[in-house]
Amino acid sequence: MSRIVVVGAGVGGLATAARLAAGGHEVTVFERSDTVGGKLGRYSRDTPAGTFHFDTGPSLLTLPQVFVDLFLATGAKLDEYLDLVPLDPIVRHHFPPLGEASATVLDSCTDPGTFASRIGDVFGPQAEADWQRLWRRSGRIWHAAWRDILRDSVDSPLDLARLAWRLGDLAAIRPGQSLRGMGRSYLRDPRLRMLLDRYATYTGTDPRRAPAALAAVPYAELTFGGWYLRGGLGSLADALLSRCLDLGVVVQTGSTVTAIDAAGGRVHGVRLAGTNTPVRADVVVANVDALTVYRDLLPRPDRLAGLADRSLSGFVLLLGVQGSSGLAHHNVFFPTDYDAEFDAVFGDAGHGVPARPAPDPTVFVTVADDPAVRPDGHEAWFVLVNAARQGRSLSAVNWRRPGLADAYADRILDVLAARGTDVRDRLLFREVRTPADLATATSTPGGAIYGTAGGLLRPPNRGPVPGLFLVGGSTHPGGGLPMVTLSAQIVANQIGPA
Repeated sequence: MSRIVVVGAGVGGLATAARLAAGGHEVTVFERSDTVGGKLGRYSRDTPAGTFHFDTGPSLLTLPQVFVDLFLATGAKLDEYLDLVPLDPIVRHHFPPLGEASATVLDSCTDPGTFASRIGDVFGPQAEADWQRLWRRSGRIWHAAWRDILRDSVDSPLDLARLAWRLGDLAAIRPGQSLRGMGRSYLRDPRLRMLLDRYATYTGTDPRRAPAALAAVPYAELTFGGWYLRGGLGSLADALLSRCLDLGVVVQTGSTVTAIDAAGGRVHGVRLAGTNTPVRADVVVANVDALTVYRDLLPRPDRLAGLADRSLSGFVLLLGVQGSSGLAHHNVFFPTDYDAEFDAVFGDAGHGVPARPAPDPTVFVTVADDPAVRPDGHEAWFVLVNAARQGRSLSAVNWRRPGLADAYADRILDVLAARGTDVRDRLLFREVRTPADLATATSTPGGAIYGTAGGLLRPPNRGPVPGLFLVGGSTHPGGGLPMVTLSAQIVANQIGPA
């Protein structure tokens, strides 16, 4: 039995702790905030009409089998803890007018034939044929990634070379091509290109720079479906905490780890704020951003290259809305000029062009049809737009500047109104969450949603000193609930049973 300390009680930390405890280890989790869940945040607002509940982090659960496997590995069944609701449509896409074509709506679903037919109905038979060609390519990428990358460690670019002998896989993944380049190769309709580009933001990156391999993301979402957890996705944190406690894990909230002790070249434990007594451990698992680990907890300047570089954050509105909107659970309202949004959000530091709030952004709106999260006759809206991270550099925005957050919130509501969804006269309240707020709440540098290391190759799960491991969205295999949960599986396998 090893004494293991997990730093951070996000999904990755709790999932790792549960797996390790089920394997016979003695596990303690230290969490700086007073609640668990990390970016899987929640917010409640009481009004005369009743109480509204919001997820302030992820709004869609994908790859449910990953979570089924997690609970089975720890001796439980997922449906004993969570109520998964399949979404149909998974996402409703609202496209702007194009040339002589009017604004269009496209609903995604898990049946590939049905979805292709819907594309044909909305965009024409040529677009349907293009999508089917892309779909076959995306499937090849997904199966190669699932087999060789997503469930195993990738410690360096050399590890990816093990795919090279499978010439079919290499041809599908096509190293060096961007996701934007793939879209242009396969899709003639600019609205379908827009749909594909969106999936780059799932990893916090710009589609013009993101690897073509990210075409696996829409394949996974549309093959295995999108799901909602009744009561809100925050209930996943409750379920993981319950599972940890049942397995004997000690979870201490309000406990800030200030340093990882690695004197002599291997891990010995951690140090906590407010005490001079170190906490001894044979193994430390860091469920905090890799930038925080290598800048603050275990300073390693050699590991900082590429971190906090061009990583997306998000600007959020939480709205209490009177009446019914008729929206789907998950909606995407695209702009006329998608490139202008990415130019604004990422800026161009090399040419002295600063990042800024996008004036005409893509707007994501989640409206859960769940009586548990809103009063009768009302809706709880989670509204998200892509945003530059918090900071004062050319590639960031100072979201703490007086008046900026409220002015941009007004702008987003105006954009929604211009796209046919006006709720300005039906608002009971609005709450604003900027990248600065996310950075403070989750201790994520700049408020980067998917971790400071965007793209395909992220920092490895095994740290630079024996006994240190990294888990979570900033490390391999990436951000998002299923990838974070897979990172926990990788780390638990690397540590092994007691």
